[in-house]
Formats: sequence, structure tokens, C-alpha cells
Amino acid sequence: MGVKQVPSKTLTHVDRDGNPRMVDISKKVASQRSARAQAQVEFPQAVATELAANGYLGGKDGQKGSILHTAMIAGVQAAKRTHELIPFCHAIALERCEVSIKPKGRTLHIECLCSTFGKTGVEMEALTGAFAAALCVYDMCKALSAEIVIGNVRLLQKTGGKTDFQSLENS
Repeated sequence: MGVKQVPSKTLTHVDRDGNPRMVDISKKVASQRSARAQAQVEFPQAVATELAANGYLGGKDGQKGSILHTAMIAGVQAAKRTHELIPFCHAIALERCEVSIKPKGRTLHIECLCSTFGKTGVEMEALTGAFAAALCVYDMCKALSAEIVIGNVRLLQKTGGKTDFQSLENS
């Protein structure tokens, strides 16, 4: 971990003529690959208070609230269907997909961890899962406020393939 990724001088999803294309993975070697991504949902104070008071973001004994359970399921579903949403993503058989959501004050911290054994990475699946979970929370809470903010969607870690990546802020 901690390997800093150097940007490529050419885009992998664009050919020499500037046309979009799917990356040819036919000659790549299959390996264990994983990625972890995050998203955050920030509520206005009144919304955070209302959600907490009614147990929507968790109850007694560490139980998850109905909003968080639904968002976790949405994140897993989205990660599994990333290839249907992003034109040049390969269909990947995920071996693992976990979405965790932790409330901290007015903010929900969402992480999605995906892994597979294959010829291409799962960064897009992890990012899609985290973002979809955040969108699900927004959808379920938008009746309380249109000022809910989704942000800080980013890759935290990637292993397998040519390069490993660890976010410097996550070290």
C-alpha cells in the first residue's frame, strides 16, 4: 500500500483517433482485485435531529435504521450493475460487496468495498456502490429538505492489477 499512482499519458478508454472504446482485457492476467470507495451525505441540522429522534438512522443496541438498511442494499445492487450504467465497464462477477454506513453528527460516512478474481479492477463498482447508497439516502430523506448534500465521492484504495493505490488522506 501507499504506492502513489502516476497518471498515464494516454486515456485507456479513447483510441488514437479520439474515439471512445472499451479496453481490451483479453491478454490480461486474472488476479485478486479489490477496491474501496466512499461517499458522504450531509444533512441540515434540523433534518439530522429529526432522523435521529425517530430512529431512522439507527436504534438501540447498534441496530441500523430503515434508511441505512435500504441504502446498503441499494449500494450493493448498483455495484453489481455498474456495467449497465457506465458504457465501457466490463461485466464483473463480484465475489464480495459490502456497504457500510456510519452516522457522525450531521454526516453519514458511506464506504463500499468490492472484490473479485478477474482481469479488470473493481474501482468503478466500489464508486458506484458508494454513490448509489448516498443517492438512496437522499431519495428517502428529500421530503425533509432539498438541502441535503452528497459529496466527497472518491476512491480510497485499490489492489490488484498493474498498480495498487492508497488515498493519501486515507493512509
